[in-house]
Amino acid sequence: MGTGPDATPRVALDPGSDGAPIRVRRLAEDGAPLGEAEALPGPDAVVALERELSPRWVLARSRSYRRLLDAGVPLGRAHDVELTEGLLVGADGGFGEPHGLAAAVARLDGRRPRPDPSPVDDGPPGLFDPGLFDAGPLAPGPAGAGPDSAASSGAGVFGNGSRSEELADVVAVHAAQQRRLAAGPAGMRMLVAAESTGALVAEEMRRDGLPWRADVHDRLLTDVLGPRPVLGGRPPRLAGLAREITDAFGGRAVNPDSPADLLRAFARAGYELRTTRAWEIRKVDHPAVAPLLAYKELARLHAAHGWSWLDTWVRGNRFHPEYVVGGVVSGRWATRGGGALQIPRAVRAAVRADPGWRLVVADAAQLEPRVLAAMAREPALAPDVDDLYSALAAAEFGGDRAKAKLGLLGAMYGQTSGGAAPALATLRRRFPSAMALLEDAARAGEEGRLVRSHLGRTCPPARPGDEADVPARARGRFTRNFVVQATAAEWALVLLAELRHALRRKQSPAQLVFFQHDEVLLHVPAEVADDAAETVHAAAATAGRRLFGDTPVRFPMQARVVSGYDEKDAVPAAP
Repeated sequence: MGTGPDATPRVALDPGSDGAPIRVRRLAEDGAPLGEAEALPGPDAVVALERELSPRWVLARSRSYRRLLDAGVPLGRAHDVELTEGLLVGADGGFGEPHGLAAAVARLDGRRPRPDPSPVDDGPPGLFDPGLFDAGPLAPGPAGAGPDSAASSGAGVFGNGSRSEELADVVAVHAAQQRRLAAGPAGMRMLVAAESTGALVAEEMRRDGLPWRADVHDRLLTDVLGPRPVLGGRPPRLAGLAREITDAFGGRAVNPDSPADLLRAFARAGYELRTTRAWEIRKVDHPAVAPLLAYKELARLHAAHGWSWLDTWVRGNRFHPEYVVGGVVSGRWATRGGGALQIPRAVRAAVRADPGWRLVVADAAQLEPRVLAAMAREPALAPDVDDLYSALAAAEFGGDRAKAKLGLLGAMYGQTSGGAAPALATLRRRFPSAMALLEDAARAGEEGRLVRSHLGRTCPPARPGDEADVPARARGRFTRNFVVQATAAEWALVLLAELRHALRRKQSPAQLVFFQHDEVLLHVPAEVADDAAETVHAAAATAGRRLFGDTPVRFPMQARVVSGYDEKDAVPAAP
């Protein structure tokens, strides 16, 4: 990866489906076609082109790569047209507007884009897990775009509807994107490359799957919930807690899964609650509180990662999640079902390496403060130590780590009053550039302006009514953190790209099997585990240089070689 012009050969590719042939078209660096489209005899011909040219494959969407992977064809580099369109539309202030291939073609033709079709889901059905910065539903489409519109029909999935036309559409849209990118800042080109590589990584992780011992998972559930109910319903432990809750309310039946039922029960007992959230229930002095809190915790585990989840998502002792690259406003990933970004500690022991293999578990230490320091060119904010909060406390807060952490997180998340105010004043005096960066972003948000990450990802535009005092301050708090959170997501994307490239270059058997914001897991043969861990460290250092140049700010990855995800202590790499 780099920030200069990309001279890599480019090949637009339509992998075909339903018996259609694989079609390719060679392109110049600016996206102009070099000759006519070609039909390839099969996947082996794609492999031959990959070996011959090492091109950047121009794909309509990540599902195009899925078809190739399923045919045993891995690709080295890619330009994802739909992900790129989303970034460019956002850069113009249109975050959330349609950015599928059909919408991009409509823009080229001067037509108003219709809503994007719902993504085809080849995996098990599930909920969308948005995570931080959930923007809610995407912006509505234009009037008249209903269920029988082209964009919401099968034709919309493939541009104009036929295979040959889709390849032509991919070529035309890619050329227009290349013109935009060539005229824009180098950071956006890097972001497009990293986001597109992220799409490749996501599909490879879905294919390979996270090692997951179904028998261990079943035993963990049985230990905390009791035996699996034969006919469904509540497991024994939950059923017992439900009875305790009913008894605590005087024997009148209460359904602990019903917030309305619980609110009525507490009201009869003299407690008027607004919600049944745990933090509010803990304030109540009533015998139902303890069993209800225990019930809530176990019910959440049963619903999110219980036996039904195990049956749905784990096949052949592998968890195959559906990642959504850039699925969150900040650029962080989301998942379409399976909850891959929220694996609870209660079931992590089920994530176990195969015999003779190890897991390399690595996560970035205090990533966001380090990103802020690098963006603001204020390296003293993030000294080269493992625990920068302790270092900051020793230098500025009389050794009080909690106060240092509260102040710095408060500055990034917009908690600028109360207990955070004195610490924030210290930070403003000591680190004026970093604090000014955050406050400028907050002011821009309050004024309804767009805020951009380090590479150029753009926040959603202001909505009608955001100019009022309360919404404006809320938007300012959002944009204050967006500038850091989105740049941290970019660092993680570049880390993935560098790590994948390094492993491919070494022809390492290590597999990237899990990614969560600032954490990666590799599944590796035991004899190469230590080398894989060093590769992670090197990729983290390279990612920092790619984004921020020659900065003294370091981005350490705390990597450990283990047999199970729940293990904190490293095990010997060699068996």
